Order: sequence, then C-alpha cells, then structure tokens
Amino acid sequence: MTPETAYQHLLEFQRETAYLASLGALAAWDQRTMIPRKGHEHRARQMAALARLLHQRATDPRIGEWLAAVEGSHLVQDPLSDAAVNVREWRQAYERARAIPERLAVELAQAQSEGESYWEEARPKDDWQGFLPYLRRIFQLTKEKAEILAALPVPQGDPPYGELYDALLDGYEPGMRAAELVPLFAELREGLQGLLDRILGSGRRPDTALLHRPYPKEAQRTFALELLSACGYDLEGGRLDPTAHPFEISIGPGDVRITTRYFEDFFNAGIFGTLHEMGHALYEQGLPKEHWGTPRGEAVSLGVHESQSRTWENLVGRSLGFWERFFPRAKELFPSLQDVALEDFHRAVNAVEPSLIRVEADEVTYNLHILVRLELELALFRGELALEDLPGAWAEKYRAYLGVAPKDYKDGVMQDVHWSGGLFGYFPTYTLGNLYAAQFFRKAQEELGDLEGLFRRGEFRPFLDWSRRKIHAEGSRLRPRALVERVTGTPPSAQPFLAYLEGKYRALYGL
Repeated sequence: MTPETAYQHLLEFQRETAYLASLGALAAWDQRTMIPRKGHEHRARQMAALARLLHQRATDPRIGEWLAAVEGSHLVQDPLSDAAVNVREWRQAYERARAIPERLAVELAQAQSEGESYWEEARPKDDWQGFLPYLRRIFQLTKEKAEILAALPVPQGDPPYGELYDALLDGYEPGMRAAELVPLFAELREGLQGLLDRILGSGRRPDTALLHRPYPKEAQRTFALELLSACGYDLEGGRLDPTAHPFEISIGPGDVRITTRYFEDFFNAGIFGTLHEMGHALYEQGLPKEHWGTPRGEAVSLGVHESQSRTWENLVGRSLGFWERFFPRAKELFPSLQDVALEDFHRAVNAVEPSLIRVEADEVTYNLHILVRLELELALFRGELALEDLPGAWAEKYRAYLGVAPKDYKDGVMQDVHWSGGLFGYFPTYTLGNLYAAQFFRKAQEELGDLEGLFRRGEFRPFLDWSRRKIHAEGSRLRPRALVERVTGTPPSAQPFLAYLEGKYRALYGL
C-alpha cells in the first residue's frame, strides 16, 4: 500500500467517523434543550450505543496499518503540513482509544448521560445526596480511564505525566501538566488577591442594583440576536436557544449552535452569557471548512477555545467602546434602563464583588473560582479527598479565597455541569483561556491599533478577521503553547492578564 493510498483511506474513514460523532453532538444538544422529560432514559441508551460504535471505529486495526504506511513517508516530512498534523493527532488518538476497553467507553458514556440528566433535576432541588451516587460512578470510571491513559507514552516533545491527573488534563490542553499549572495559578492568585484587596479597600461600590431591574426575556433575546449579528456570528449557520447551563456545540460546517439562560431580574446572565458562547462559536465558524473531520480543521485545545469566548465576553463585551455603541439600543429595548447613565452602567457590568457563582463572576475573581476546582480535583485524584467530603472542602476554599461560602449545594458544589459529565481536568482550561486571551488581545492591539475605537464605531470585523487569520485558521497545526508563541512572540504567562486587569480596574475604581 502506498503512503498516498493509506492517507486517502485515513481521510475517508476518519471523516465518516466525524459524521457519526456529529450526530451524537446533535443528540447532546437536543438533550440539553428540547428533549421531552421522559426521553432521557432512551437518549442515554442511544448515546451508549453510539459511544460503542465510535469506540469500535476509533480502535479499528486498519487505522494502525494506514498510519504505519504514512508515518516516515514523504507526506509527513514537513511536521506542519496538513498530512503531518493529521497523522500526528490521529496516532495519539488511536493509541489512547485503543487503550480504553470498549466496556469502559460504553459505561462511561452512559454514566455521563445519566449523570447530566439527573444533575439538571437535582440541582434546583438542592439534592446532593441523590446526585452523589451518580457522581461516584462517574468519578470511578473516569479514574479508571485516567489510570489506563497515564500508563501510555506521551507524544514526542511533550513532558511526561507526573501524576494521574495529567492524563486527563492532557486530553483538554495537550502538553499541559499539573506541575506547570500549580505555580502558574499560584502566581495568578497572588496578583488577583492583591488587586481584589485594593478594589475592596477603595470604598467605591458601583450601583449593581440597576442590573437587577426588570429585563423581559423576549427583549433580552432580541438584543442578544442583534449583538450576535453585529459581532460576526453567522445566524444562518447557527441558532440561539435557552438552556439550564449555557454551552456552544458544533454540529458541523454551517451548524454551530449556542445557548444561554435568561433571568428577567438580572441583565448579565443572558447577555454576557450569549457573548461568551458566541466567542466559542466564532472560533468554530472560523475553522477551515475544507479540513472538517480532521485534526487540521479542529480547535487546538479548550484553553485556546476559552480564550476566544472570554475575549468576546470581557475584553470586547465589557469594554466602554462596546457599550458606547450598544447602550442606546439597550435603553430602547429595556425601559428599566431609561434613567441610567452609560458610565454607571459600564461600572455596574464591570463591578468586582466576591460571589458564589462562577459563570456570573467578574474578571478579577473568576479565576479564583477555577483555582478552587483545580485544587479539589487534584485532591480527589491524589486520594487526599473523598467525594462525600466535597461540599465541606468547597465551602472552606471559598471562604479562604473569596471570603464567601454557599448556604446550599446548588450554589456550591453542584453549580457546574462539568463533573456530572465526567469532565475532570477541564476546569483549568478556563483560566488558561483568560491568560491566552490577554496575550492575543494585546498583540492584536499592537497590529490593528485602537481596538476600542473600532468597537465604538461598531467595527468588529477587523478584530474578528485578525483572530481568524492568526488563530482560527491554524486548526490543530500547532500545540497551544506553540500557537501562543507564534501569535504573540512570547510563551504563555500570567503577566499580560494581570497587567490588563490592573489598567482596567485602576481606571474604574480610581486605584
């Protein structure tokens, strides 16, 4: 078999697998938005059956034969060529999939589906004890998976796994390890808590009550759709729907969907939640469509993905220039804003206040929420914390880092959907996304000039086009660290993010 023939077989096989996986994405979207309540049990079985089929395809021995025929050939001599990138990522995925028994893959998929469904009902009821058996099962299966993956050799050039958690983290942020995360987060925590202390000590308190006036859901949806269109989200290639926990999901080219949640007495959740998921969707809509179904056409990591969502939610969406453009329209749609000045509104949406809910946290305190989750996950996988003790440990860390503690489970240990879906190792990518975002944005400002001036005029295309050229179009060609260095000229660091916060909040709070 020639390398060319083998590579063609790989392309056809992997793209067919991607089509099947996209049907799973569609089913997952439906389960979290439209499914009838009585349909969850059947959907869990559907997802388990699909997981079995996808696992069989991912471990098909022919993949190994085709890869062997291509590796070392002229097709992959340039390590950054499309073929070389695809073969590199396919090889790693093949070895990881082959190591996971089909029984485990199916059990985990079903447990995740059942866990998410139960979480959606249990959280409003504050039913931790009812949810705990589901979480225990998901954690046991995920730990079993981690033990298997941790025994595999890492790709050439990546650091070795230092502990069990690394094998999970690597699946979301390739090449990242806990040994690098912990000191990075410690540096970030020191800078954030110092800034937070100065802000709280300034005596200034923006009037956030104005954000809790009446905001009808239909008006929020109208405004959200207008913002999506203005920023560049292709509404003919996506849709916006309500859900319990906002998310973005890519079904395929021409179908990238987002969801949000609206509260009629709170402005931020629906509007900034929409902007956040839009950032994810803009990334997906900007990936090279001709490479769909291959790693070359996929996002490189969740950290880079999160950099795009946090950029549009915060660096763009909470900027003064953005609201100079859109606040007049907001006042037209929401009568409750008629007596509010732009400056007061801008200060309110950027208010800093330690809180319990991660997804509604301000830019200064947000990453402290992630630090709590990282430390709890590390303790769980190191055997230093039992699942039964999670609520107490959660409350203790919130008191230590944010000065607040939950009075119930729904606003504490049960607030996020991630653990019910088995997404251990996922949370750190949120903070990495914030760090990458600040570095990317600073570079864009250097190359494009006054970005806030562009936003003030409603000109978002130059920045979106820059992001697509520099980041989106690359797909998975480069590892996250290499991509950050290629785009910005420097490796990932906490300093640009801390400098961004310092400049912004010094002005807002007169520090």
